[in-house]
Amino acid sequence: MKIAALYDIHGNLPALKAVLKELESIQPDVVVVGGDIVSGPMPGQTLECLRQYAGKVVALRGNGDREVVAVFNGQCTAGDLPERVYEITRWVGQHIEADQLDFLAHLPEQVTLSLEGPGEVLFCHATPRNDEEIFTPLTTPDRLRLLFQDVEQAIVVCGHTHMQFELQIGNVRVLNAGSVGMPYADRPGAYWLLLGPEGSEFRRTPYDLEAAAQAVRTSGYPQAQEFAEENVLKVPTAQEAMEIFERMTTAGQGR
Repeated sequence: MKIAALYDIHGNLPALKAVLKELESIQPDVVVVGGDIVSGPMPGQTLECLRQYAGKVVALRGNGDREVVAVFNGQCTAGDLPERVYEITRWVGQHIEADQLDFLAHLPEQVTLSLEGPGEVLFCHATPRNDEEIFTPLTTPDRLRLLFQDVEQAIVVCGHTHMQFELQIGNVRVLNAGSVGMPYADRPGAYWLLLGPEGSEFRRTPYDLEAAAQAVRTSGYPQAQEFAEENVLKVPTAQEAMEIFERMTTAGQGR
């Protein structure tokens, strides 16, 4: 059995299509879509693209997906989120169909699948405890133990921080799949994870960045130019992101 883990697509349809094209030759048995599917420039089209693979896709809810549903339903207002986040979230909710919103509303927070060899694998968006907690390779061992102390599975696959890394926390092997649509890495591309009986492999799929950037610019997305320039054509490095995340965690903003 082979599992492809695609996390943090963030409405980057060209990046998703590139990965799905590569998967045609790999033929995974399951494609786990690990949350934060729609928070970006092409939300409805991204969900429609994934629908074509419904027989193989197991989707999870990310914090961005949860917030889209909450804003659309009036459970989350402008005062509950940073202004920029609220603007994006409201726009995304206005650019997906009612059945797509219902799909997001009913996604599970986590799922466990079995792999011959490695054993049970827990897939979650951020940590097994909630969909917003932040940790990185710079996080202290004490905090890491706290975040994963109740995990019974041999492997945890997560995302949320958009960077690929691997940690051993006690008896638990933790793999961050990276981000398909908004990666923090040494070079642009779509980042994801492949799991199988023999182990795991961090993957990067190249795609036409200029064409993708132009699609983003014409999407009507509120921060289209910024997304195109800073998340498609070039990307922050993982080191830069880690330092920011750790400062957020120290300040109590990363749960």
